[in-house]
This record gives sequence, structure tokens and C-alpha cells, in this order.
Amino acid sequence: MPLDNELVQRLKARFGAAILDPTLDRKQAIVLVAAGQWLEIARYCRDQEKFDYLVDETAVDWPKREKRFDLVANLYSFQKNERLRLKAHLAENEPAASLVSVWPAANWLEREIYDMFGIRFEGHPDMRRILLPDEWVGHPLRKDYDILTQDDAWVKENLGIEKGQ
Repeated sequence: MPLDNELVQRLKARFGAAILDPTLDRKQAIVLVAAGQWLEIARYCRDQEKFDYLVDETAVDWPKREKRFDLVANLYSFQKNERLRLKAHLAENEPAASLVSVWPAANWLEREIYDMFGIRFEGHPDMRRILLPDEWVGHPLRKDYDILTQDDAWVKENLGIEKGQ
């Protein structure tokens, strides 16, 4: 359902057209924002709106969409006991600004997003894989990824056996 509460009004007053589609789902505000202002909006949410806790940062792959990825930051305000989900659409190979300077906990979360989806974060202090070996090919949480073919190739090359599954 569309959302136009006080928080959304303050975001629109500050960021204008970068606030694209605010909605409410199960009593949680979800705000689609322009990817180019991801970092600035996140910093504002922490400093001005008191969303001091980055609960999670993740991504979702929609391969048939022009901007196939949703980058998602789930925020929480201890002071207000309120949740906020920020989302931005990213195209294939479009980087996002790192949130590590806003919430240091974003470090490993963004490394996981890179590892699993291939989304790079500009300004990240250590942009490398975190779950898979460095030589792993591809990003397993993309919907068009063939995990069995990749797993078999990696297992054969690195473990010297025919099948990993």
C-alpha cells in the first residue's frame, strides 16, 4: 500500500525525486530510493531519523527486469522502536555505494552480497569474496546461475574428485 507518513514527507523534502516509491507492508515502511543517493539517504536515516542499527543488507535478483537487482538495507531505530527498509534498483554491473562508513557492520554483509550476487560496492575497504574460494567462478544467488556445473568443476579441480553433490 502506498505510504505518505511523516518520515516519507521528511525524506521527500530532503531528497525530492530520489524517493521513488514509499510503501507500507505489514506495518513496515519500505522506501525505494535512487541508487545514486543510496549512501546519502542511508547516512541521513542514521543521523537525522535515528535508524542507528543496520539489521541486514542483502540483495534480490529479478533477472527479467531491466535493473535486475534490488539492494536492500533493513534498518532499526532503538529510540523509536521502528523499522525501515531501504531499497534501490541496480542494473547488471552497476556498483552501489558502500554503507561501511555509516554502519561498520555493512563490511561483511556487502562482501556476502558481492560473493553471492556480484554487486560491487564503491568505497568498500575490502571488496573480496567472503564465503566462497577466491577462484570460484560466478555468483550462486543469481537466478541464472548453474550451481551444479560450477560445483562439479571446482570440486574436480580443487579436490581431485568427480562430483561434489
